[in-house]
Amino acid sequence: MAIEGDPAGAAGVAARVLRELYNLVAGGHTLHPNDVTHAVGILGADPEADLAAYFGDTILMTNEGRPITPRSGGQRAYVDALRNHEVVFGVGPAGTGKTYLAMAVAVAALKRGKVRRLILTRPAVEAGEKLGFLPGDLSEKVDPYLRPLFDALADMLPHERVTRMMERRVIEVAPLAFMRGRTLNQAYVVLDEAQNTTREQMKMFLTRLGEGSSMVITGDTTQIDLPRKGDSGLVHAVRVLSDVERIGIVKLGSRDVVRHTLVSQIVEAYARASTDQSRDRGGSGANRR
Repeated sequence: MAIEGDPAGAAGVAARVLRELYNLVAGGHTLHPNDVTHAVGILGADPEADLAAYFGDTILMTNEGRPITPRSGGQRAYVDALRNHEVVFGVGPAGTGKTYLAMAVAVAALKRGKVRRLILTRPAVEAGEKLGFLPGDLSEKVDPYLRPLFDALADMLPHERVTRMMERRVIEVAPLAFMRGRTLNQAYVVLDEAQNTTREQMKMFLTRLGEGSSMVITGDTTQIDLPRKGDSGLVHAVRVLSDVERIGIVKLGSRDVVRHTLVSQIVEAYARASTDQSRDRGGSGANRR
């Protein structure tokens, strides 16, 4: 196979991508069909990047034997933060791997015995945290809100094992309201969709941190479902905790989207539309004055 073009341009990037991915495969690494696209994106953002440091950094193997690894510069920074901080905020749009990578690191910690429990939670905004009117037991009531967390678990642990671990409360999945009054020791705690927490809920959650525990808080500040967006506990926490050294805050963007390649274009289009809308409102205000 021959690659024609400028070695310092796209042709050089293509040659390097193919060469380094081939070396990974030769070393026994399993590649996903989208890895070529991710590799091009990594080198496009950082020409000095070492692809082996990304694709060879396996956090966990899925049930199907696929390695879970960072797939962008932002994801790599996020994984580094998860490994080196007790509390981490992962903020970014859909498809950037915020929840999935947090779950992978949490399950890996549980498997290695670094923690004794895995606690997964989300604010049930649509039900106003009042779940009593819904039919069924607690698991059935909260299932619609916690399904994305179950889906991630299903990728990483066999269904039978998840069921046994939930029965023994090694894995606990519950709405945020059920965290009040508890101290979470020796646990890896993941709070998903945190943009829909209030300031009071976020403070309550963060102060549950106990000995030997880690917390990951993920959310997308462009998808706040609270009646008043300014009340978001995630937005407030990222601002007031930015100077606390032992807390990691990682912001992901469209370059870090690892779902279908079209998703990053959708994210960028909405971001442009939001910017244009804000500019138009600003202009209208200026005209009124």
